[in-house]
Amino acid sequence: MLNDAYSRSEIVAPMKKQWEISQEDFDRLLDWLDSDRDTAGRKYEAIRQRLIKIFTCRGCSEAEDLADETINRVTVKLQEISETYSGDPALYFYGVAQKIHLEYLRQMRPRPTPPPPVVEPEVDEQEYECLDQCLNRLPGDNRRLVLEYYQDIKRAKIDHRRRLAEQLGIAVNALRIRAHRIRSQLQRCVTGCLEQKTVN
Repeated sequence: MLNDAYSRSEIVAPMKKQWEISQEDFDRLLDWLDSDRDTAGRKYEAIRQRLIKIFTCRGCSEAEDLADETINRVTVKLQEISETYSGDPALYFYGVAQKIHLEYLRQMRPRPTPPPPVVEPEVDEQEYECLDQCLNRLPGDNRRLVLEYYQDIKRAKIDHRRRLAEQLGIAVNALRIRAHRIRSQLQRCVTGCLEQKTVN
């Protein structure tokens, strides 16, 4: 069971996004960036850092999340565009980032305050129960890594991930890829668990 409620909510939150990225999708993205996996990893990291800077310079408070959303959307559409797109893949990411920034601006416009939503505690509890079960199925090293990876917020999160990569003796980019793979595995497990609870 999780001892840190914040860590648990941090893992759950990305799973609720519209874009669900499989390991196969992520591998396809790296192959599109470069046939050499190490070079592809460096290009991926450079694009992600550039996206974060773009959103930060435009005053977006969640620049890192918006950068990840940009990458996710490109990854989902990759099968459609990989055969026909020519040129630097990074430029395609920046075009998608422009659209996401416009969406962000629309969402930031003041709106009438809606009544508080009715929350079904049972649904949230089921989701947390499934997450706990799926975490417990992970090998110990993977479980510790994913919990450590999603600790802290903003600058503290970046510093924590850098220290974690140093402890593991790997690059930050390699740590991010490893955490992404574990999160994708958890996502599939939690989805299956919730579907099973619905059937029962």
